[in-house]
Amino acid sequence: MKNVMEFDGGYKAVIAYDPELEMFRGEFAELNGGADFYAANLEGLRREGAESLRIFLEECERHGVSPRKERKGNFALRLDPETYRQASIAAAARGVSLNSFISDAVLQAVAASD
Repeated sequence: MKNVMEFDGGYKAVIAYDPELEMFRGEFAELNGGADFYAANLEGLRREGAESLRIFLEECERHGVSPRKERKGNFALRLDPETYRQASIAAAARGVSLNSFISDAVLQAVAASD
């Protein structure tokens, strides 16, 4: 996946460039709290990310908190009326539910971003 850095334990951080600081920023996804880090280069990102994650995990353990968010796998999706109409027709034409149609589209988008 583009702009994603993986750390020990399967923890992943999304990397973006902050033009105001002229540094790269990493933010861990799926954590049960905030843990971010900054660095000017790839080596620094790996080092600072590992340190940020280590501190976060230690604090979670100290407080008896799970480090990862629990995900239920559902969310509300708001579409404009025309997109909803077109998606409903496309799903019906394929003989699947709108939920399956949208789920398949998300899976395809995720696969394309790898």
